[in-house]
Amino acid sequence: MKKIILMGRSECGKTTLTQALKGEHIQYHKTQYINYFDVIIDTPGEYIQTKQLGYALALYAYEADIVGLLLSATEPYSLYPPNVTCMVNREVVGIVTKIHEKDANPQRAERWLRLTGCKKIFFVDSKKQEGIPEILEYLREEGDVMPWEKST
Repeated sequence: MKKIILMGRSECGKTTLTQALKGEHIQYHKTQYINYFDVIIDTPGEYIQTKQLGYALALYAYEADIVGLLLSATEPYSLYPPNVTCMVNREVVGIVTKIHEKDANPQRAERWLRLTGCKKIFFVDSKKQEGIPEILEYLREEGDVMPWEKST
């Protein structure tokens, strides 16, 4: 599978998405440092919210095949500047999280991610597993066997 690095501000759902993609039980866990898994790199929100730490994300992105920019559908604003995806020499996808939360506006989040330059957008509710199979399928490479394809 292709490796994805998840970036976004604190509490946008990066770690919850990581747990959902790994098929784990969802439980709140504050990410304190960069976590490497087989095909996922989970980053703390503070890295994207702090200019000096943001430089580290640029370096970590080189260890992934795809950069996933997460934006909660409940956010009143976007941290991402327009056309920022051109600064990365990796494929960048947008991931709208918390799509079923109270006051969620997935279409607004999608517009903001498209302004950053994201061409591919996923809509996710990690707790309900909505959008998770689509992301896993997107990360699949030829010859990969997905968990639901394994014979029992």
